[in-house]
Amino acid sequence: MDFRLFSKLILIEQTFFAMPFALIGVLFAGGGTTMTWVLVIIALAAARTAGMSFNRVIDAEIDAKNPRTSDRPVPKGEVKTSTVWWTGIISSLVLIGASFMLNSLCFYLSFPAVVMLFTYSYFKRFSSSSHLYLGFVEAAAPIGGYLAVTGQFALVPFVLGFAIMTWIAGLDIVYALQDMDFDKRQSLHSIPVRLGKEKSLLLSSISYLLSLCSMIYAGALAHMGFVYWVSLILIAVIFTCQQILARKKDVASSIKTFFKINMFISPILFFGSLIDVLPD
Repeated sequence: MDFRLFSKLILIEQTFFAMPFALIGVLFAGGGTTMTWVLVIIALAAARTAGMSFNRVIDAEIDAKNPRTSDRPVPKGEVKTSTVWWTGIISSLVLIGASFMLNSLCFYLSFPAVVMLFTYSYFKRFSSSSHLYLGFVEAAAPIGGYLAVTGQFALVPFVLGFAIMTWIAGLDIVYALQDMDFDKRQSLHSIPVRLGKEKSLLLSSISYLLSLCSMIYAGALAHMGFVYWVSLILIAVIFTCQQILARKKDVASSIKTFFKINMFISPILFFGSLIDVLPD
């Protein structure tokens, strides 16, 4: 599998979007060593690759039926399913190995993390809670980043995890709007299928509000400085713009813009945290 296909398979640009999730946890824990940063980056990249690989093969039949996803590498036959399975398995082993090199707690937690990465794709077959479950999976990143430095549980990483979980859940609810009719025909479960568009958008807004409140609480717990609070103001503006876009009539085009501006959120939060954590 060449790099072009690999990039298309796992949406490598979204790996860079997700990377700050884990690194924010590292920053809130005090920064850690250079080796900690390297291992956390390896673990996050491996987790992302494993999750996307499992998703692509598990959902291959569904993706082939959906006009929006039918041109993905697996449905088109550009990549063998066995190759994608092995990519997911090897990436999972890399995640476990990197976690082992961090500390024992991260090592033990890497096994349920792999289970979550594997099971996420099945949720929409029987439950509309798949959006929340995706958020739960993503929440492991800042929690894992924090534990990579400290090796012990605390309140702060779970507040950060809740912020990521509710943000991603609210994001995924909007994303599911574009497949609402398809999901109904295929008897797949989602919040939009269950509640309809208007109630789904309300739930997405509530999720975003909970996320922002959690970021504020995390900042207060960690005694973050001025730059962090400015970054939260910028995020609040982006959240508001996203919710306005989600309510436009042309769902397909507005969701594209929705996701373009979404890419700025994690870097803003990361650099806002980084600047405040750096020594004077």
